[in-house]
Amino acid sequence: MRIGIIIAVIAAFIVLANTIYVVNEYEQVIITQFGDPQGDPITEPGLQAKVPFIQKVTRFDKRFLEWNGDANELPTRDKRFVFVDTYARWRISDPLLYFQRLRDERGAQTRLDDILDGETRNAIANADLREVIRSTNRQPEESDLDVEEQTVLEDIEIGRSRLQEIILQAAQTRTGDLGIEILDVRFKRINYIEEVQRTVYDRMISERKRIADRFRSEGQGEAQRIRGELERDLKEIESDAYRRAQTIIGEADAEATTIFAQAYDRSPQTREFYEFLKTMETFESTIDGKTSLILSTDGDFTRFLKGKRGQ
Repeated sequence: MRIGIIIAVIAAFIVLANTIYVVNEYEQVIITQFGDPQGDPITEPGLQAKVPFIQKVTRFDKRFLEWNGDANELPTRDKRFVFVDTYARWRISDPLLYFQRLRDERGAQTRLDDILDGETRNAIANADLREVIRSTNRQPEESDLDVEEQTVLEDIEIGRSRLQEIILQAAQTRTGDLGIEILDVRFKRINYIEEVQRTVYDRMISERKRIADRFRSEGQGEAQRIRGELERDLKEIESDAYRRAQTIIGEADAEATTIFAQAYDRSPQTREFYEFLKTMETFESTIDGKTSLILSTDGDFTRFLKGKRGQ
């Protein structure tokens, strides 16, 4: 009797476990019976019941889902090749239709690969390169040092943002009967192919070198100007110093001459001594050890020597 009760309780528990199920906040559910959907999708969270053992709960995510495409090499309308890497966000809008057409998320991802990659290729093929990589007609900011070398970019009619909208709208029209809604499509990265990258980099390096050479030339010219001003200022300082020195020397000579003149007027001996000193200074400044002199017997120097011997 007790064993029968235990078996009945266990059987009841198993039946109840296969009858009651929980729908979470982030889920939506459809009930299938032998693989066929039964009734409307259940989108509200809470406890739900189904026929045990016969019916099966199939759960789908209610949240936004992501799609990441592979980077593809695509041609633009002006025959330029670029790598385009895209991503998208989508959600299951009709669980029943989604189950009937795609069955699960793996099937949805495969279908999105075909749709989004195809629409991206079509949009890129119908736009020039500048439309793909630019979003506005904003011109590069001018530089005060490089006004004559400003680059003027051609205006765009569509732009990258509009291309993303075109891809989104085209993809939405193709997914309406799949039970999914594409919410957003964005370019994750757009890059040149390797050959074009090398050309762009070489051109950038060449331009930077040209600008560097110009700056270097301007710097050398400025350095020459500064050196010229320095030499001019130095010469002005030296000239002013020389002028002041000569003025001081002249004033000193004048004062010495005055003193000598005063002494000269005092006595004949003083005058004679003064004349002797000035004569010696003249000879010292005009001759050297290799100079030969022929002196007259009535010259001042001879007179001084004779006067010295006479004493």
